[in-house]
Amino acid sequence: MWRKVSRAALVAAFYVAVTGVLAPISFGPVQLRLSEGLVLLPVLWPETIPGLWAGCMLANFLFGGLGPVDIFGGSAVTGLAAYLTWRLRRSVWLAGLPPVVLNGLIVGAYLSVLLDVPYLPTALSVGAGELAAVYGVGVPLVLALRPVLRTWPAR
Repeated sequence: MWRKVSRAALVAAFYVAVTGVLAPISFGPVQLRLSEGLVLLPVLWPETIPGLWAGCMLANFLFGGLGPVDIFGGSAVTGLAAYLTWRLRRSVWLAGLPPVVLNGLIVGAYLSVLLDVPYLPTALSVGAGELAAVYGVGVPLVLALRPVLRTWPAR
């Protein structure tokens, strides 16, 4: 059990650290949040779902500046997307779709309201950034980790 709790906490901490280091490109109507590539980790470890949710909430609280809607809404979207990636875990390529679609539609919607910018360009921009993070970082990460996990002894 402690191994799973530790894994979730590590993912949360890594999410916060990457988001914080890359804060200038991680927030706003045009964003590339590379830490969102971690949202595919539930394909390998379902216990990372709460870690991703907590990491996103903490990152939005520490670095976001858009208040409760982003802190709670953004982390809810990331948590739901992480859960859906776990549900679609048989295909890493399909598992990447929920984060892209949900972030584009939902985060794009509340960012357009909070920042008073048009919805469609914002949704497309957030979706494109998510697409780059998920398929440029997340998929390669999961594909690289899968063979390594097969060779680890079970404990």
